[in-house]
Amino acid sequence: MPATLFRSCALSLYRGTRSTAPLSAAKPLLSSLTQQRWSSHSPMGTPTGPPRKKVTVGTIRSMYKKDEPISVMTAHDFPSAAVADAAGMDILLVGDSLAMVSMGMEDTSEVLVEEMLLHCRSVARATKGAFTVGDLPMGSYEISPEQALETAIRFVKEGRIQGIKLEGGKEMAPTISRITSAGIPVLAHIGLTPQRQNALGGFRVQGKTSSGAMSVLEDAFAVQEAGAFAMVLEAVPAEVATLITKKLSVPTIGIGAGNGCSGQVLVQNDMIGNFPPGRFLPKFVKQYGNVWDETLRAITSYKTEVKARQYPGPEHTYPIAQHELEAFEEQLERKTEENESSWF
Repeated sequence: MPATLFRSCALSLYRGTRSTAPLSAAKPLLSSLTQQRWSSHSPMGTPTGPPRKKVTVGTIRSMYKKDEPISVMTAHDFPSAAVADAAGMDILLVGDSLAMVSMGMEDTSEVLVEEMLLHCRSVARATKGAFTVGDLPMGSYEISPEQALETAIRFVKEGRIQGIKLEGGKEMAPTISRITSAGIPVLAHIGLTPQRQNALGGFRVQGKTSSGAMSVLEDAFAVQEAGAFAMVLEAVPAEVATLITKKLSVPTIGIGAGNGCSGQVLVQNDMIGNFPPGRFLPKFVKQYGNVWDETLRAITSYKTEVKARQYPGPEHTYPIAQHELEAFEEQLERKTEENESSWF
């Protein structure tokens, strides 16, 4: 059919539909088309249970007062956020660890603000109940409190998250104060701060000496006073983390800091085993699954069936009426006999 004739017919059909079919009559058809969608689409399927109440900063404070442990998990895209939210996580952290686990970088220092924002938006689309926090990447907040506030505002407006996380203790207190005074919740991060691992001499446990532990405590008090609603304590001896937690009036979220913290956080890829054999895991990681092996098994099975022409089977294909197929075969044969190969 010529393109002009096609457009004319389509326009006539559209006008006719507008003038004769009420909107309510079109809804069943739209619903039917949605249900019969024949392509890949958003993995957000039927909810696994009744919707839960949205977690807020107020919810986290209430949990802390009741001594209810706070569950935190990283997420870096729509599927990882959807499953963590469905599992009931209290906080989802779009951590800059995605630089390694999602983007294949060597460390967190490489990831850019624009890249973090992309991942934040993906996580936000999937998250219905958890409180979402985005990690400010290296270079986006250290220059001045004003720079940090500008970045934090972008994370809320463009990344669609509810709070931000940044690394640093006493020296970052003015920055935390500036951001919180603008109404943006801040999750602080003290102890081992990965973005500063070069200055720390690598990924080393912090607070292993009396003076070191006192320094971590001073950082904790500083970020608390500056307005952080909670703080991550990373790679600190369990006994030190427990004592610090007891002295504070805001929650601590431990990662490699023992069971005495107010809550715990892990990188999702680490704890579900979504990595190849031989990859180094920190001592504090407990592996709860083996997603790599299951995914490898499934993909290998797919490849095997494709090579053997076992997939796709009849149940995976769309039907055509026999008379339509015969008509097509006749036309195809006729065209072949006419040797009009240019027609195809």
